[in-house]
Amino acid sequence: MRTTVSVLIAAAVGVACGRGEPGPGHRRMVTTLAELARKGEQDNPFFGTGRLQKLRQELEQRGAAAPWRLLLGTAEQELNQGNTRRAIELLTRAHAALQRGEGKGDLAAEVGIPFHLGVAWMRLGETENCCAKPTAETCILPIQGGGQHTAPEGSQHAIECFTEVLRATPPQDYWHFAAMWLLNVAHMTLGSWPDGVPEPWRMPVDVLQPKSDFPRFRNVAADVGLDTFGTAGGALVDDFDGDDWPDVIVSDWAPDGPMHFFHNDQHGGFEDRSARAGLPGITGGLNLVHADYDDDGDLDVLVLRGGWWFASGQLPCSLLQNRGDGSFEDVTFAAGLGERREPTQTAAFADHDRDGDLDLYIGGESSERCRCQNHLYRNDGDGTFTEVTTAAGVANERYCKGVTWGDYDGDGWPDLYVSNIGGDNRLYHNRGDGSFVDVAPQAGVTAPRVSFPTWFWDFDNDGAQDIFVAHYETGVAHIASFLKGGSLPFDRLRLYRGDGRGGFRDVAVDAGLTWPCMPMGCNFGDLDNDGWLDFYLGTSNPDYANLMPNLMFRNVGGTRFENVTFAGGLGHLQKGHGVAFADLDQDGDQDVFATMGGAYPGDGFRNVLFANPGFGNHWLTVHPIGVASPRCAIGARLCVTIREAGGTRRVFRTVGSGGSFGGNPLRQTLGLGKATMIERLEITWPRTGAVQTWSGLPLDTTIRVREGEDGFEVVVTKPTTFRRR
Repeated sequence: MRTTVSVLIAAAVGVACGRGEPGPGHRRMVTTLAELARKGEQDNPFFGTGRLQKLRQELEQRGAAAPWRLLLGTAEQELNQGNTRRAIELLTRAHAALQRGEGKGDLAAEVGIPFHLGVAWMRLGETENCCAKPTAETCILPIQGGGQHTAPEGSQHAIECFTEVLRATPPQDYWHFAAMWLLNVAHMTLGSWPDGVPEPWRMPVDVLQPKSDFPRFRNVAADVGLDTFGTAGGALVDDFDGDDWPDVIVSDWAPDGPMHFFHNDQHGGFEDRSARAGLPGITGGLNLVHADYDDDGDLDVLVLRGGWWFASGQLPCSLLQNRGDGSFEDVTFAAGLGERREPTQTAAFADHDRDGDLDLYIGGESSERCRCQNHLYRNDGDGTFTEVTTAAGVANERYCKGVTWGDYDGDGWPDLYVSNIGGDNRLYHNRGDGSFVDVAPQAGVTAPRVSFPTWFWDFDNDGAQDIFVAHYETGVAHIASFLKGGSLPFDRLRLYRGDGRGGFRDVAVDAGLTWPCMPMGCNFGDLDNDGWLDFYLGTSNPDYANLMPNLMFRNVGGTRFENVTFAGGLGHLQKGHGVAFADLDQDGDQDVFATMGGAYPGDGFRNVLFANPGFGNHWLTVHPIGVASPRCAIGARLCVTIREAGGTRRVFRTVGSGGSFGGNPLRQTLGLGKATMIERLEITWPRTGAVQTWSGLPLDTTIRVREGEDGFEVVVTKPTTFRRR
């Protein structure tokens, strides 16, 4: 591990003293997390070295007689821990034994050894090039220009290995397609694609080239100071220090992985103020969720821990209370959340009982290895929560990977959608009396059975909430098969169009959402400010072999989605996790920030910020402030009516942070296309259901409105330009 328990505690307390002595709950959490990080050095399934140590001992005992399976298993563990050269050495040894005739006739050996050796060489190439010398074009598919490797050893050897696999496997075999995909990527890194790839194994060039006039986005994270290096983690973008400029908070799921708070300097860059924010020692978050849970006018943060770690994931979450200046105090224990220690990576806030306070629902990953459940906490209005899971009937008791709130039937009460791995998804209908009933089977929204990211949204601007939910069981072999006309079966995304009365219909195929992918991180926003919501998926899984592009889909008039991944330069190959759409430079269009580290210590990467080049359309940013409703206005429904050529049009939004793995600003930026004027803004407040209307709003402006008040405030900020190094 990177740090010791004593160093973590001393650093956290020392920094906290500089901003005021930390409370006992904060100190207790820092100590708890440090102790758990120390324990994880051995038994954590991703970061612990206990298993590797045992394999090394056995390997030493076996000596030259070590079987290939032991060599392969040890090599995989070495690779996961970042010992890439050692992994290559062991796999090369196994490969030599294979060539001598050992393991002959065993397909697991004949295919597995050269395939995994190729993957190890690929990771060496990434480490020596993409990680060590990143450019704005690094890992952007198809890899070109500055993204190509200057240290070629890794990719050169990988090509040899994948060619061997391709020659040894039948054309429709899973490993044949997986090797085919990676062969093409390796050639791209050397500048020898497409011509250097034999035609039968070559990915179709036209598929990976731009097919529209969608402009290219540039990764400016290194220029602006946001390219921190780490493993998987969450991402939040919002104004956390009260200056009306969006800041960035990221986490790292390593047991001792630090959180970072990046203050927007209003001049095109970001300053790391993590220490001043009180974040040292608050480690190990896979996902982050934000809201003003205590209704004091600033945004607080919930850190989620333990996802995928089974019994090792029995960790507390952290509720970080904002002190009003962008510094935080861990109040988990005082708030009544500290005793929950179950693996999770998903949660969402909503005022489920419409009493004016934000309640909290946290998912739990229940499995044979760790029995647990989801939890609903009622906000008591005094900074504390009371668990009401059993009374509400929302325990789920499945392997939950995504939760989202939305009023799907228009009755004014927030309902709850839960995505699960290995079981049907849930749609919990809010009865309005504190209890819920699962209506997913009747509504036809139980699929897919292996689900991950999800969200409510109104993708077709009809005023009714729709549901997006993605599967999680696809690999690079499926992408290659799909592009080459193969027959490998794969599950697909689901897009459930709601009718506003409780009915849904899956329209994903009709909308063109057929590309094979494996989403984790996710979010949505309006990239081109045309009034129709687009979305971005961070893809892959912990397997090093699954170098697949993250995907951007552009909404075309609420009827279909166009894959603009390659046209926009957004097909990053690293492991996309927390995603946020936000106007970070205050120029009226939404940029895209994402964490890109993988699951293992050896698969770290740098975070990215894709700068929006602009589309020339109009916009309106609305910052609603609740009075009777929760102050941060989560659940408020916005409708902007605009006048444009040919008549009028309405654009709908619901206040929230977006998808289940990443956090957008709660203030809403609505694209208005070629509008000539805004006729009116309507807000339906979540607690009372009252509808307020404003008129006379200017285009291309940020406004602040308050529940129950007629006027609006124009928020004046001077747009900036992302700086360049």
